[in-house]
Amino acid sequence: MNKQSIFEFYSRLAEANPDPVTELAYGNVYQLLVAVTISAQSTDVGVNKATRLLFEEVKTPAQMVALGVDGLKAHIKTIGLFNTKAKNVIALSELLIRDHGGEVPADRDALEALPGVGRKTANVVMNTAFGAETFAVDTHIFRVGNRTGLAKGKTPLAVEKALDKRTPSPFRIGAHHWLILHGRYVCKARTPECWRCSVADLCSFRSKTALKDKVTAAKT
Repeated sequence: MNKQSIFEFYSRLAEANPDPVTELAYGNVYQLLVAVTISAQSTDVGVNKATRLLFEEVKTPAQMVALGVDGLKAHIKTIGLFNTKAKNVIALSELLIRDHGGEVPADRDALEALPGVGRKTANVVMNTAFGAETFAVDTHIFRVGNRTGLAKGKTPLAVEKALDKRTPSPFRIGAHHWLILHGRYVCKARTPECWRCSVADLCSFRSKTALKDKVTAAKT
């Protein structure tokens, strides 16, 4: 995909969704950090269900520490790996109080130093909360990047670096959201819905299933 195609690719996604946002529910930066931290191997819908009552009770690291591991587990027990995630959230909350005055740092390295916070989580927080031009590569974005030819790479980090290099300035802040939503609802893992994809003509993906769907849709 050349520069002109990439610009057109993002332009179409932006036209359909001018102000993309995360589908995780949160009320402040700390709650966003918690939501993203516990979202690994879980859906946003599942996380939102688990955090709805939690975030009514807990809005600060101090309140989370007061809730404790067992109290947090009771809220997020429907989420995979909830035991480990609960321990990490309590631990990172303690570090936020000890090292950052109870505030979430606007620094990727500082975020990655927190328990349970990897590069992807840090990138999401930096982008969503602080408007940083970061590219958090999850399974959806990894798939879209490679499948479309927008940003190919054998690892999430390689795809992230490719996106960073190839994404033009007008789209750098919104890119993460556009790509994840496109992968979640259109460019799906098993059966991509190419027949209704706004960037299908720019995409390098060629699937018999996808083409069949497109032909079938055109006849209906």
